[in-house]
Amino acid sequence: MMPLADTLWIVDRAKSLGFDLCGVVRAEKFPELNQMPEWLARGYAGEMKYLEDPRRGDPQSAMPGIQSAIVGLLNYNTARPLSTDPALPIDAQKPSGWISRYAWGNDYHEVLRDRLDALHESLHERFADTFEARGYVDTGPVQERVLAKYAGLGWLGKNTLLLNQMLGSFFFLGVLLTTLDLEPSLGENELPPPDLCGSCRRCLDACPTQAFVEPYVMDARKCISYLTIELRGSIPEEFREPMGNHVFGCDICQDVCPWNRRAPIATIPQFLPRVFPGQEENQNESALPPQDESLYLPRLEWLLGLSEADFRELFRGSPVKRTKWRGLMRNACIALGNSGLRRGMADHGRISELLKRFADSEDQILVESARWALSRIL
Repeated sequence: MMPLADTLWIVDRAKSLGFDLCGVVRAEKFPELNQMPEWLARGYAGEMKYLEDPRRGDPQSAMPGIQSAIVGLLNYNTARPLSTDPALPIDAQKPSGWISRYAWGNDYHEVLRDRLDALHESLHERFADTFEARGYVDTGPVQERVLAKYAGLGWLGKNTLLLNQMLGSFFFLGVLLTTLDLEPSLGENELPPPDLCGSCRRCLDACPTQAFVEPYVMDARKCISYLTIELRGSIPEEFREPMGNHVFGCDICQDVCPWNRRAPIATIPQFLPRVFPGQEENQNESALPPQDESLYLPRLEWLLGLSEADFRELFRGSPVKRTKWRGLMRNACIALGNSGLRRGMADHGRISELLKRFADSEDQILVESARWALSRIL
């Protein structure tokens, strides 16, 4: 095993490359990984078949000859209000949707991958011996949050996310698996950070769809993030109203977490909300002046008016592209049905026409979603 000095050098180097925290852990089969088969057997993964990859249950099977995992943590929090903030600007006359905070800017996969690639290059400069290394950002058969726990970066909270006492939970994790035999960040007699959730149940009680079966266990099929991103079919009717104005992901269980009250603000420009310059839709005298559109509380009318070509162009390099055009249109319809928009309000006529277009389309998922929305606003 390499000396601790090498591990300390890696941690310092990762921070100099832009990671907020870094830790090193042995690639072992930790206790949490043994719970995966039962969770899958209960059907909690829904349509996420990639979670059934057996390699996810043992880091040793993720890469030949793996000895260690280097885990980097990157803060993405911004200064914008939380989704649960009572002062959040909500206007039923101009209904808006909620996009999860992590997806306001550029695709985090690329941002983290650049840093992992730079760290990988640094390892080759530091260690002369031949070794292998492979980086993952939500794309490989590894459970980053479990490795992060045993690398000393936090504890697994009741909302199933990694929590850090100083940084809260608004951060991404990237993992570099390697055949280097590194000294772990935690000493032989050191334990991972203690669970500081205590008796708090705010995340569990705040979930509108009651996705938490019990503390530390989520039924992903009920999670708004799953419903708006992973699910390809129709939103089950029982979850449509609880979804509120969410069109991509959900932050509620993080927004109510006390450990996020003082979460630091990130300074990475790629994570700031994207803004799209407004364009006039027509040239008649009654046309409204163009207005900029942002991924922070985007207008639902604007989202619903995007063509598939618009979607591909505007969301290139954005996490939102994962839901695909059809999914975003479906979600925007549901959000409009929950918006409180009523006949006689300023934008009601235009929005109703947009919904009617989908209600008369040949896509049955969009037809069902649009008709449900129309039944709630007419």
